[in-house]
Amino acid sequence: MNNPTLDANIPTLTEIIPPPAAGVVTAESDLTAKAAAATPNVEKASAETSVYTLTKYERSELEDVLNERVLRQVQGRIDFVLEHRVRDSLADALQTSIEALTSEIKRGLHQTLAEVIARAIAQELARLQGSKK
Repeated sequence: MNNPTLDANIPTLTEIIPPPAAGVVTAESDLTAKAAAATPNVEKASAETSVYTLTKYERSELEDVLNERVLRQVQGRIDFVLEHRVRDSLADALQTSIEALTSEIKRGLHQTLAEVIARAIAQELARLQGSKK
């Protein structure tokens, strides 16, 4: 089950993984640098500073700033998607209502027209029969 040659390269909990070299840009250090540069409240770190050298306070402050930004971006996107979905749902509901209303109006118009024509024919027949007498 365990292969010692494959397991040799996997770090264990007892090993300490050193932070990346100053010239190497990782996703974490890049994110930290971008967030620190764009945030006036967070003390700007030097180019060599990585996420591993931040104090608890700095890390907490950075986390708060990033949480706030992500939340604002997500809320903006949610508002857009919600508005789009409501508009589409409303359009579908209105279209269905309009079709039902149109169908009902047509039926009512056909019935009224049939009654008017039947009454007009009955009056014309009565008039013709009255003129024969």
